[in-house]
Amino acid sequence: MIEVYIGLGSNLALPEKQIQAACDSLAALPDSALIKCSSLYQSKPMGSQDQPDYVNAVALIETALSPETLLQQTQLIESQQGRIHKANRWGSRTLDLDMLLYGQQLIDNEHLTVPHSGMKQREFVLYPLFEIAPDLIFPCGKKLSDLVLTCPTNGLRRMTRLVLI
Repeated sequence: MIEVYIGLGSNLALPEKQIQAACDSLAALPDSALIKCSSLYQSKPMGSQDQPDYVNAVALIETALSPETLLQQTQLIESQQGRIHKANRWGSRTLDLDMLLYGQQLIDNEHLTVPHSGMKQREFVLYPLFEIAPDLIFPCGKKLSDLVLTCPTNGLRRMTRLVLI
């Protein structure tokens, strides 16, 4: 089993319920187990500011699924929850699931880049990740705790804890 961290985000259609439903779906993945999920965090949107704030979280799963199969499964969860892929990269969405880390593996192909590009600068990833994995060391050798010390919060606000079933 491989430890995989997944970033969750939503700013449409009751975002808190979208994140909860996504965690429930992650818990039901084949050959996988949901280990923990961070609290919910409210963050400002990336890109255009004329959209609602986001609700974000980070989940840790253990899985025997390959990275490609896990990507297919997370994209299926997004679709089942009404995600429509648009040209606007940072536009509003019902659900966004991003594979942040797949063990200590480095993956770079046309469908998947892990570790997720940009995650080391994004407060809505680093702070929830730090909540559930404060001793995490990235494949490049950087400590998560060092990155959090230098990452501005940009108005990030911790909301509530998710209820895992």
